[in-house]
Amino acid sequence: MSAEIRMERMTSPEIGAAIEAGVTTVVVAAGAVEQHGPHLPLFMDAEHGDRLAVEIARRLGGSLVAPTIRVGWSAHHMAFSGTVSLEKDTFLAVCHDYCVSLAHHGFRRVCLLPSHGGNFAPLAEAREAFNEAAGPGCSVDVYSDLIEVIGTWREIAEAEAGLGARVGGHADIAETSIMMAIHAGLVREELAACGQLTTPAEEPELIRRVLSEGFKSVTPNGILGDARGATADLGEKMITVLADRIAAHFAG
Repeated sequence: MSAEIRMERMTSPEIGAAIEAGVTTVVVAAGAVEQHGPHLPLFMDAEHGDRLAVEIARRLGGSLVAPTIRVGWSAHHMAFSGTVSLEKDTFLAVCHDYCVSLAHHGFRRVCLLPSHGGNFAPLAEAREAFNEAAGPGCSVDVYSDLIEVIGTWREIAEAEAGLGARVGGHADIAETSIMMAIHAGLVREELAACGQLTTPAEEPELIRRVLSEGFKSVTPNGILGDARGATADLGEKMITVLADRIAAHFAG
């Protein structure tokens, strides 16, 4: 059997053999191509999803990684140049069709992993519909705890660098560190700046405002938190701990 677990790098016979051998869980990341402040490339969430999905599949064992859904529901970022967004119904239809396709080939479990904040709530709301579409032989699970993601980043930034207050959830010290760990040369470090700062108590209301009023109304430079102080080492630690926690959710 191939040691590769990313389906798009495998051949059809290799995937069929893996499923036949009992590799019947598949992880699907759902990212975005959208603005991430003046210093990060648009594919931040898609690339983070790629990395997380592989890390989580390795932790789960008996799992493959489906191609990341790279464009998500990013309507609230459309005031910023370059953002590409699907309509919410379009995004959910793509996820629906992924689940149906994967179930058709014999996967018994689909783990949907949003790596863009705007994808969390729609995926959680559609979980029952996805399960119905996948059929009785396949279950669909959705990781939907955005607050846990931001809290994990804040916890690590504080423990490792005393900079937990700089985590805000978008283009901040956390996402900047993660991109430095994945693609260091694509971070415009000299442009890293402070955006709209927030506290854990304020996060639910801030998320509501971002989704209802648009990102630019909350943070003109597109950053929630503060991007300064980021390092690749901090990013690797965040990837590792978050992958551990999400894998534990899917394993539980």
